[in-house]
Amino acid sequence: MERKVFAGGRVRRVRLGLGLTQTAMAGALEISPSYLNLIERNQRPLTVQLLLKLASTYKVDLDALQGEGGGLAPQLREVFADPLLAGEIPGDQEIVEVAEAAPNAALATVKLYRAYREQAGRLSDLAVLLASEGREMATSSSRMPMDEVRQSLERRPNFFPRLEDAAEALAKTFSAGDDLPSALRTWLKNERGITVRTLPSHVMPSLRRRYDRHSMRLFLSERLSPFDRNRELATEVALLAMATEIDAELDGLSLQTAEARRIARFELARYAAHALLMPYAAFLAAAQRARYDIDILRARFDVSFEQAANRLTSLCRPDAAGIPFFLMEMDHAGNVVRRAGAQGFPQSRFGGRCPKLGIHSAFAEPGRILVDRVEMPEEDAFLTVSRTLEGPQADFGERIRRTAILIGCDIGFAADVAYAAALPATGFAVESGPACRICERKACLSRAEPPITRPLGLDEMVTGLSAFDFQ
Repeated sequence: MERKVFAGGRVRRVRLGLGLTQTAMAGALEISPSYLNLIERNQRPLTVQLLLKLASTYKVDLDALQGEGGGLAPQLREVFADPLLAGEIPGDQEIVEVAEAAPNAALATVKLYRAYREQAGRLSDLAVLLASEGREMATSSSRMPMDEVRQSLERRPNFFPRLEDAAEALAKTFSAGDDLPSALRTWLKNERGITVRTLPSHVMPSLRRRYDRHSMRLFLSERLSPFDRNRELATEVALLAMATEIDAELDGLSLQTAEARRIARFELARYAAHALLMPYAAFLAAAQRARYDIDILRARFDVSFEQAANRLTSLCRPDAAGIPFFLMEMDHAGNVVRRAGAQGFPQSRFGGRCPKLGIHSAFAEPGRILVDRVEMPEEDAFLTVSRTLEGPQADFGERIRRTAILIGCDIGFAADVAYAAALPATGFAVESGPACRICERKACLSRAEPPITRPLGLDEMVTGLSAFDFQ
């Protein structure tokens, strides 16, 4: 089947470059001026005959006429794939039209976007550097709501006392003979008249959970693991039974926008769900007996590895605290999905953006637990545990969503953690840094960017092992 070529912008540029009117070019091509006008407005495609005529009459490169915006369209797709702009342009056709009709403006947009990403990266690293010196950058009122919520949650202890107390009180009302998922379903039915159904993926292809207020039914996707279905049940119960406590904790976050509050409400409901599935006192006692072995805890409380690991970061009740763990989740492209910590995520001491960390290596060995001793430049050292996580069940032909999780603590707690037994007897440690741009380790084979704190070494006679030499 012959591919239609809409190249109105390129034809118009050829005509204007030659200083021709539509009437003059139409005469040379043996078509009417009105037909040429339709071609230039992309309301008619270029036929093979017209393409050949243009090439022979005006010495035009056929590839240039048939290409996508001179190679700008793929670059514009990258720009509009950014979460900040996603959804602004519904399809590829408009991107191609912009690239064709206004290539200079399209190129300027691409340059501006790349400069924005570069500056955003530099500001992020500068914020880490200032935080390590006890200073903080002034926050901008133009932050995205999700960024506002993440920063608010990452900087504080991952502990919400009102939700913990409410979850423990609610858990005590469940019948002793019921397993927790049955107890949650019974509560929804008896207290709110809500029934729960699991739907096949073709009926609910794009949703995890949907609550239908009219029929009083909660629908869960069969693509979720049993553990994630239980969390969705617990989340719904938390939203209904702990609304007052969630609002009180929400007020304490001092968020600036209504959208940020809605995002944070869901995060708090998820926290409350974990508190219901793993009540504080019972979970802390089990964690201490198991020496914080996550696999033992996940089996005992019938939860996933990710859920048990997340719960470990919230064991910081003042009168009954566990080891102060911190956690980071990341996808295979290096995007940070979540950070949390019992004392706040240790951004200034640990950073978390070093390519040497086990969280990156975990993707090469899905399902395997990697244990490392990580030493930082300022003599801080951490015990870290990394492992991949699987997302919802993928359809045939669909790529699995896989992320990796890193949970860590100060090396001084290693004696109380089961994973310390996996550390090399030789004392080998991963020499890490908070991020390449603020790390001054020399001869680092994993360095991805030069440090912003040191001038580059530009000696033509000497080349170091690192991709970037500096003085």
